[in-house]
Amino acid sequence: MKELEFIEIIKKTLSKSSFIGDDCAYLKELGIVITHDSLVEDVHFSRGFATPYQIGHKALMVNLSDVFASGAVPKYLTISLSLPKDIDNEFVKEFYRACDDICQEFGVEIVGGDITGSEKVFISVCAIGTTNGRKISSRKNAKIGDCVVVTGFHGSSAAGLWLLQNEIDTNPLFIKNHLKPEAQKHFSNEIATKVTEDYAMMDTSDGLMDALYKIAAASDVLISVDFDKIPYDKDIEKIVKKANLDFKDWIFYGGEDFQLVACVGKEELQRIEADYTIIGQVNAKSDVHPVEIIFGDKIEKVTNLERTFNHFKGDL
Repeated sequence: MKELEFIEIIKKTLSKSSFIGDDCAYLKELGIVITHDSLVEDVHFSRGFATPYQIGHKALMVNLSDVFASGAVPKYLTISLSLPKDIDNEFVKEFYRACDDICQEFGVEIVGGDITGSEKVFISVCAIGTTNGRKISSRKNAKIGDCVVVTGFHGSSAAGLWLLQNEIDTNPLFIKNHLKPEAQKHFSNEIATKVTEDYAMMDTSDGLMDALYKIAAASDVLISVDFDKIPYDKDIEKIVKKANLDFKDWIFYGGEDFQLVACVGKEELQRIEADYTIIGQVNAKSDVHPVEIIFGDKIEKVTNLERTFNHFKGDL
């Protein structure tokens, strides 16, 4: 998988790379976390599917989700836009109207950015969050005996994308889940302010399996997941029949659900009042970093991320 290979090359090339790994870098001496994401037209979104408002909404939500996954509180944003010649004033206005609505909702402020020309729409957002009085997560904090928990449903965004691509509007909720994802502020606040021990947490923007695997890899553990316990909207099964696909692929590898997955001690978990579902546990140390999925009396071991989204496979 080229993305992971490139990250390893970057880490080995830089003289200092201790902060590279988590989606947010935790700068403890400054009391902040910082994250940076880019969205590219026809890779992360399509102007054929999404309005400028929806594109702006998604661009900010991607970054806010990473901040919430760290356990921090988002405070400041910078936005850089690269725009082709056919973009008009209305696109920019609607894009920033969405940004302003999100800023009002989450108490965040846009403090700068850049605008340049390009052949396609390219969006780059940096988010800064504060950490005072909060327990900040890291992928490497999963411990043997931890419960593996998730928020919300998985697979809905992938189903929404399939409906859009096939010009079918039978499930507006799935389409909304894809075009206007929502970051999980409440669960993040609960875990960051109530747990006392280290915990691992990621969002599932690149897929549930991506998050499970990367936590397992960073923590050198084996994560066991019971598929029957993973919550998903049952309407997915109807759409899968039309698509002639395996709906388990959407659950694990679909991506862009922007839910949270966390590995937390059982006693610590009892402090959390927000909704979550226990889907598995951290079982043992592992040198090969696998995730194992339990399907009834069968176990499937996942030892790589080849089935997850890869920026270098092709367009949307």
